[in-house]
Amino acid sequence: MAYNVYVIELDKEVLSSKKFREKNPNMNARFACFYVGQTTHNPITRFKQHKSGYKANRFAKKYGLRLVPKIFSKFNPIAKRKEAEQTEQWIAEKLREKGHGVWSN
Repeated sequence: MAYNVYVIELDKEVLSSKKFREKNPNMNARFACFYVGQTTHNPITRFKQHKSGYKANRFAKKYGLRLVPKIFSKFNPIAKRKEAEQTEQWIAEKLREKGHGVWSN
């Protein structure tokens, strides 16, 4: 089974969430915010699932705007789940280091 990582740009309204802000104390509010995940599905399918509420992250469902393939496509597909999880965390950390607000499980 192959895995994919994906990145969803979130609407700036996500900054109204105290929980999101607390997870991103060093973010620059002028920069884009993102949700980073990994899945066995195609990223487009997974994005649609989030938006429809199926196994959805609340930030991705409520604030998800679009996928950002330029950030994640070079990593896909990934052979093992552990590697996908590590890649998900690596992408999230790199985006945070650049000043973005990021949510990842």
